[in-house]
Parts: sequence; C-alpha cells; structure tokens
Amino acid sequence: MSEAREDEVLADRLEQARAYLHIDDKRKELEKLDEESSEAGFWDDPAHAQEVSKRASSVRETLQDFAHACSLLEDAWTAFDLAQEDPEFEQEAHAALDELSAMIDRFEIESWFSGKYDEGPAIVAINPGSGGLEAQDWVEMLYRMYVGYAESKGWKVKVLDYVSDVIGLERVSFEVEGRFAYGMLRSELGVHRLVRISPTDLKKRRHTTFASVEVMPVLSEDIEVNLNPADVRVDVYRSSGPGGQCVNTTDSAVRLTHIPTGIVVTCQNEKSQLLNKDSAFRVLRARLYELEQAKRKEQLDELRGEKIDSSFGSQIRNYVLYPYQLVKDVRSGVETGNVEAVLGGEIEEFVIGYHRWRVSQ
Repeated sequence: MSEAREDEVLADRLEQARAYLHIDDKRKELEKLDEESSEAGFWDDPAHAQEVSKRASSVRETLQDFAHACSLLEDAWTAFDLAQEDPEFEQEAHAALDELSAMIDRFEIESWFSGKYDEGPAIVAINPGSGGLEAQDWVEMLYRMYVGYAESKGWKVKVLDYVSDVIGLERVSFEVEGRFAYGMLRSELGVHRLVRISPTDLKKRRHTTFASVEVMPVLSEDIEVNLNPADVRVDVYRSSGPGGQCVNTTDSAVRLTHIPTGIVVTCQNEKSQLLNKDSAFRVLRARLYELEQAKRKEQLDELRGEKIDSSFGSQIRNYVLYPYQLVKDVRSGVETGNVEAVLGGEIEEFVIGYHRWRVSQ
C-alpha cells in the first residue's frame, strides 16, 4: 500500500470511528454532565455525584483520545510534506501512522462494549470443579493468570475472598477496576479445562481438571435488584485467608446465604466485619442481577423458538499441557502453543477473539 493510500484509509477509518463512537453526541453529553456537576448541592447525593463524575471522566477520556488520533493524522500529513525537503521526516510520519492505526483498532474494540456496565469494574469469582486438590491448584493458576492480565492492562485488583488449602485455593473472588474491565472479562465466563500431568500424582498420570469462572458487574446504587434483607442469612466467622494476625484473631469474615436462591457469598479479606459485609452484599446483588438477566434471556429464547444452550457452564477454553502444549478457545477458535505466556496473563488475544466472534454472531 502506498503512503498516500495508507493516509486515505486511516482517514476513512477515523471518520468511521467518529460515527460509531458517537463523538458529537458525547461532546453534548459532557457539556450537560459538567453543567450538572457545577450546580449547587451536587454533592448532597454522594452516590449520584460519583456516578456523574465517573461518567464525565469516561466521556472526557474518549474525546481526548479521539482528538489525539486526529492530531496524529495531521502530524503524519505534515511530516510527509516536510519529507519532500528532508527525507528524515518520513520516519516520523510512519511512526504517527502506526500509532494512529493502533488507536483506531482500540476504538473499534471499545465500540463493541455498549452494555450498561461494560465500561465499569467487574467482580470475578473462581471455584474448583471436579478434580479435588488438582482443581484447587487450577483455581490458583487461573487467579494468577487474571491478576497478570489485569496488571498488563493497568487495572487494579482488590481481593474479596481468598481461601487457600494445602494445595491451591478452595475459592477466590476479586474485584477488577479499570476501563472496560467488565466488558472485556465477560469473555472468561464459563468453565475452563486443564489437561496435564498431575504434580501430585506419583505415577505421573495425565489428569483433566475443571474450574468455573463467574464474571459480574459492580452495580451502581440506583439499580434495583430484588433483594429483601429478610431473605438473607448473615453468618460471621474467623477469617482463614491472608491478611495477617489481626484478621485471624477476630470474627471478621462474613457469609451471606440468599435463602430463595441458595446463593452463598463469602468475603473475608477486609479486617473489618462491616467492610466484609458491604463487599459481600455488593457481590450478592451482582449475582442476583446476573441470575435475573439469564432468566430473561432464556424466556426470550423460548419466545423466539430458539434452542437454549444445554451446555451452559461447559468448558469454554481448553488448556493442554500434556501430551502437547495448546490453549484453545472452543467458541472463537483462537489458539496458541505458548501456554506459559497465557498462564502468565497474556490472554488479550483470547479476550479480543471471543468478542470479535460474539459481535459476528
């Protein structure tokens, strides 16, 4: 592709991005949000004020990124003009176009996340499936993988519940805070299957292990969830997770049991029982919300005459360490032989591959 043609293609893609990012609408939205935040008494309702501030920050970031992309295109054109007099500017032009192309790719990916909570934080819970201690070890491996991925994205991870055993984790849940954390991590919802030679098997036999991953949004306070406090049994107990001596000498851990659904939520990473209780209720609200969304989807599928997937909760991705090295997503078909990198947190290819597959359905 010629330089001029590359300029034209990127200019067209940037104009398309203006449309699907709704740049003009976002400018108007930001004006309204800024007006609201400058009104007297804005902080009288702290919860609402925080929501407005977060939304304004997100919209402002999108507008700034788009403005930077436009500036890169202008810089490239200017550099190409200057390159006619001084060839050294040609390299500068190519660098600007490369950065612009990467930004437009990111714009396209972010445009896939239009759900109410896609742009916000996520709650991730990992639980062992069949496999005993092997499954618990697999839970810990997945936890480390997601922590590594979050760190690579610049996201923050806050542990909510972490219960270790002789080997691995009995369960773990954590909150991931970052832009599009929930939207991106929705790709991980489901059962993950591990095939390897068990490190605990003296006969060195091959084992197949499962772990389930839940991904839920962190709900804003204005979202109504059918949660009657009278339906929740609250138990407190001594924490067994990390946190130091102070955690383990007080009954700070909290277990919530939602009696109508049987959903159980535990949080114990905070030293305060009150903070653990608040975190547990936040997770419970998210689980009830997801349960209601799943029921609505099933009802719609029935009305449409569609077959409801009977394999819900079955494996979404295979991680094979023996007799060969391969990680493959059964939905998108994305695969790689670099298992070590994946388990270290390099899962962007799988996350993007899933969402590209999802939007094409």
